[in-house]
Amino acid sequence: MTIHAQALLFDNDGTLVSSLESVRRCWTRWAEEFGITAEDFARVELHGRTAVAIAADLLPADVVPAAVARIEALEVEDVPHGGATLLPGTRDLLDALPADRWAVVTSATRRLAEARLAHAGILPKTLVVAEDVTRGKPDPEPYLLAARQLGVDPADCVVFEDAPAGLQAGRAAGMITVALATTHPAHELDADLVVSDLSALSALVSDGGVEISARD
Repeated sequence: MTIHAQALLFDNDGTLVSSLESVRRCWTRWAEEFGITAEDFARVELHGRTAVAIAADLLPADVVPAAVARIEALEVEDVPHGGATLLPGTRDLLDALPADRWAVVTSATRRLAEARLAHAGILPKTLVVAEDVTRGKPDPEPYLLAARQLGVDPADCVVFEDAPAGLQAGRAAGMITVALATTHPAHELDADLVVSDLSALSALVSDGGVEISARD
């Protein structure tokens, strides 16, 4: 399969870098600190959602701001301890792209996103984070904002995601979706193309845009 696009929009955690163990480690500690039972915690989807949304599902509204600040601090502190490692194919694919052809669109806060990206050696020219939008994934707002910042029609964008919420956001934005089976089984991912990770893809850049191909 070959996909033609003008811009590539990447989720970060689980797409460009692996932070899954860090997320589990930090959120488990956070839940214990805030007295959340294992049963209640297990019912909440963590990946691909903002910390505000997760905290709001579990805690009274007046506690949410302090809880969000605490999880951000825990995750930022954990970055040097395995909190952000490059996933296969990330470096090769990003190095093949001009800076104005791609963006990172993450549900993380700016502080956390920049810490993880910097640790992994990724420096996007365009970065959309939780504070930039009023509605996070699965709402299309984050991806529509990224397209607008790049000056590209949403229909000419490709979204790369590992989480169902992110793929839903990409589809709702009217974009082509590529799912990476890095954190969820392939059968749980609804996308135009499903691959193991970014190493399964190659990019050819021309004046007419970017051609993404799945390797044989």
